[in-house]
Amino acid sequence: MPAEWTEHERCLMAWPTRPDLWERVLDDVRHEYAEVARAIAEFEPVTMVALPGQGEQARELCGPSVEIVEMPVDDSWLRDSGPIFVLDENGERAGVDFRFNAWGGKHRPWDADDRISALLLERLGVPRVPSGMILEGGAITVDGEGTLITTEQCLLNPNRNPGLNREQIEDELKSRLGVTTIIWLPYGGLEDTETDGHVDGVCAFVAPGKVVVQLPSDPDHPDHERMRINRAVLENAVDAKGRRLEIVDLPQSAFVEVDGRHTEVGYLNFYIANGGVVVPVADVPEADQGALSVIASAFPDRKVVGVPTRTVAWGGGGIHCITQQVPRT
Repeated sequence: MPAEWTEHERCLMAWPTRPDLWERVLDDVRHEYAEVARAIAEFEPVTMVALPGQGEQARELCGPSVEIVEMPVDDSWLRDSGPIFVLDENGERAGVDFRFNAWGGKHRPWDADDRISALLLERLGVPRVPSGMILEGGAITVDGEGTLITTEQCLLNPNRNPGLNREQIEDELKSRLGVTTIIWLPYGGLEDTETDGHVDGVCAFVAPGKVVVQLPSDPDHPDHERMRINRAVLENAVDAKGRRLEIVDLPQSAFVEVDGRHTEVGYLNFYIANGGVVVPVADVPEADQGALSVIASAFPDRKVVGVPTRTVAWGGGGIHCITQQVPRT
């Protein structure tokens, strides 16, 4: 599996569709998805999957820079339901089609989302590699050189793969994604009950041997101590090349009110595009600016762009959660 910072052919997204999730904020979140898609389209092509019959609305809001295709979907978190792309020794692509069960059966139905990987791979003309293991793309981060980081909180949750133990999960990750070293962090976000603690809320590779780690500075933050335990694990870890990891701390956090719910906008949930990084922001200037500065320091050769995604956060995720990169061959 190549790292996210390698060159992309395009970015895949899916249009928000599930009314029982978005309720009164469905119109707001569609505008946010469109703004994210337009921001990414400044760096690379974007293909937005829309439920049949909703393509025209998506075109109207996203504009001409975003390709819209109509396919059956249940939800709009394509990082988790879409294919995970890998490259062989000749640079040829395949797409690993892991199973999907809506984060342990939290939202029904999910059968269309379980099938969307195969449909997208067929459309893209990319060979499909099936896996019987349930895995969401937001649960892993890789360096493209054989190292994968994940969380025990998510991957060992019995609502995903109750028939597999830790060693069997590791074997499947190594077999399908070509990794050789797996670093297990104990914790995802305490309040991340939607994904059960995806790693893309707490840690991300930004270069070989280099990670950005969410490390809330506020001692009252629910993850203040938990993220420090994660950081200690990373300090003692060695990657697939035998390196100690360089760690960049991201101390900023921002809580906002969305439709009456106290909601955290996670700055770490960014998308690395061709020449850019598209970062969720909260419209909280001091925190936003501080986080963007930290992320820009981790990506000195890329343009860092903030996009307000308060409503996406209200739904349980961020920009990384709603995107999936397709590597260029």
